Amino acid sequence: MASELSLHQRRRDPTPVELAGIPWLRALQAEERERVSSHIKVGDALPGDYVCRIGRPVTYWFGVVEGLLKMSTDDEEGHHLTFAGLPPGGWFGEGTVIKREIYRYNVQALRKSVVAGLPADMFHWLLDHSIGFNRFVMNQLNERLGQFIAAREIDRMNNPDLRVARSLAALFNPVLYPGVGEVLRITQQELAYLVGLSRQRVNEALASLQAQGLIRVEYGGLRILDQDALRNRDLSLRTDA
Repeated sequence: MASELSLHQRRRDPTPVELAGIPWLRALQAEERERVSSHIKVGDALPGDYVCRIGRPVTYWFGVVEGLLKMSTDDEEGHHLTFAGLPPGGWFGEGTVIKREIYRYNVQALRKSVVAGLPADMFHWLLDHSIGFNRFVMNQLNERLGQFIAAREIDRMNNPDLRVARSLAALFNPVLYPGVGEVLRITQQELAYLVGLSRQRVNEALASLQAQGLIRVEYGGLRILDQDALRNRDLSLRTDA
């Protein structure tokens, strides 16, 4: 059965629509794009499937075509830390691929997802031959650093509403996640997994943010109305937990 096969064993060639949704391909010259496209594979990840696991050697550079993934780890004291939610359009792990290291984090599917992978050797070929690709990767690394710093800050926040607000702003990052668009397809339970709160508390936070005109809860997802406020402003929220 398909569910008994690993994600790697379920890999297949991408469809033209799936290839068209890979943002960094547009940064390549035509001959570069033609060369690497034939090496890209996609896998249909089931909920709970691991895309990357701590201690495993890097083989691919991965990206999300559809669905939602979670990047996380556990610290020395056993506390679970979520670095990032990974919505459509997000490619991740470029630092690990560059250094050809083992993974120091887990990446797991929160729902049925389509994950694309570029072999590490082709990733390095692009670094050696493509100016456009190098610019894309540099922008990724710069944005990722800011994202991880923000994740540490969010993890220390005592105010649940602020935690939800900052986490939503991160998921709508247009550089890291260009495939999200105006509406993020996410359930309250999935958001609760990413933020580290109960579903009930996330629901209360979303209601508060909607009342302030910062988001709109829609069928099957969320629409951001004021991303700058979610990311930067001291929201008119309670400062106690």
